Amino acid sequence: MKKLNILIFLFCLALTQTNAQRYTTELFSNTSVQQDVIYGVNATVLYYPVAGEAIPEQLLMDVYTPQGDMETSRPLIIYAHTGNFLPHPDNGSPSGTKSDMTAVEICERLAKMGYVVASIDYRKGWNPLATTQDERVFGLINAAYRGVQDARTAIRYFRKDVAENNNSYGIDPNKIVLWGQGTGGYISLAAATLDDYNKVLLPKFITQDQNGNPLPMVIEQVNGDVFGTSVGVNPLDGDTLCYPNHVGFSSDYNLNVNMGGALGDTSWLDPGDMPMISFQAPYDPFAPYAEGTVIVPVNPPLAVVEVQGSFLVQMLQAQWGNNDVFANAPYLDDYTMNANMKNNGFDGLYPVIGTNPQVGDSSPWDFWDPATNPNHANGILTNPDMSAEKAGRYIDTIVGYFTPRACFALDLGCNLGDFVSTREIDAVEAGLTTAPNPASDYVTFQATEMNIQDVYVYDLQGRLVKAHTHIDAPQFEMKRNKLASGVYVAQIRFKDGIVNQKVVFK
Repeated sequence: MKKLNILIFLFCLALTQTNAQRYTTELFSNTSVQQDVIYGVNATVLYYPVAGEAIPEQLLMDVYTPQGDMETSRPLIIYAHTGNFLPHPDNGSPSGTKSDMTAVEICERLAKMGYVVASIDYRKGWNPLATTQDERVFGLINAAYRGVQDARTAIRYFRKDVAENNNSYGIDPNKIVLWGQGTGGYISLAAATLDDYNKVLLPKFITQDQNGNPLPMVIEQVNGDVFGTSVGVNPLDGDTLCYPNHVGFSSDYNLNVNMGGALGDTSWLDPGDMPMISFQAPYDPFAPYAEGTVIVPVNPPLAVVEVQGSFLVQMLQAQWGNNDVFANAPYLDDYTMNANMKNNGFDGLYPVIGTNPQVGDSSPWDFWDPATNPNHANGILTNPDMSAEKAGRYIDTIVGYFTPRACFALDLGCNLGDFVSTREIDAVEAGLTTAPNPASDYVTFQATEMNIQDVYVYDLQGRLVKAHTHIDAPQFEMKRNKLASGVYVAQIRFKDGIVNQKVVFK
């Protein structure tokens, strides 16, 4: 019996201690970066006023890998930066390139945790100052459509590399994340949901031709398909608007992340869509948290089109069970608990409260060099206390909230103990009793001082054999069901910590 008690003690210690491991902590001190990798070529309209036609543009990315890593099957994150679908610095924003300081910081952090991370550029170009609203909507939906094509082109590039180039980046092609920041959030949300061209044929994305007949703003034969795998040609002048890249490889991916941005329309969302993680300021003036109109921030402001934000996206994700992999995962970390106080119970949604909501501090994670950035004065209008230190605190939260959800969504084999409160309390503090024990058919956990939140049961090899979540009650009766006779460790979780109890089924 003494030997058995020692084994249980060591097992419980392993459950409650946080161990450094891949995908949960920064195991690697440095990263290696391959800059300006060409992942495709496609037609840009950015120089149309000068060239009179769309011209081919190389699509470039920077690929971050953990330096010295020997793993050859790593999850891949494709990161799309912000920037208003316009080139920096002409966009008036302090951000807008794949090498933005915020993008580099996040990509390096994730690579140090063991991921392969590709920060991509994508095609830009539209006229936010167009005279009519129809013209502005036309420009924006076409820019977003091209961004989705480019993100999917990047995914196919890596799958082609696996198949034809001996997987030179060492990725697992079945574990891919698309992560969009700001404008990139529009791209990632659309790429996660826009799987059929017909979804674009909504009244708000249809204009009229010169005869007053309905005319879609995006035409598949002209713009190419939603994946960027078919030729798009304008029949009026023969201008090629889409070149296929890496045809025959899948554009699918497994987990979506948006930091800001919005979804073109919630009708694009379907039951069974992939899990999604959203970070957004509820007072974001540039992209609605729930529903609203995209506004061009000029004087006077110019309306573009009504879209839906992270709140409505995550409400539907919860309604359809698309994020159940998050809700069923056992973690009680500080980031989760903070999010749960303000996300209306939508696991996967983190409402970000900046330090200056009165001026629309919609991206407090953003930072840049004031001395060298030509748009610094514009940037501090909505982020007046911008600094690397401030951004770092928000990036800590973003990465901390992302980490456990990615581990479960991508099945990365992370240690469950890394995402629970590390404070172990004793049964007396919780007023916890466990009876009967030994038991035949069921065991009842009764707490007099605090509510039980979850109960997880492990065998002596450390394998999770039962999980009961969202209990939130002082008493829980756990049925034996198909558990074999033997000794188990029940981890009873409270908001203030955990209690490990030995349970014996006869």
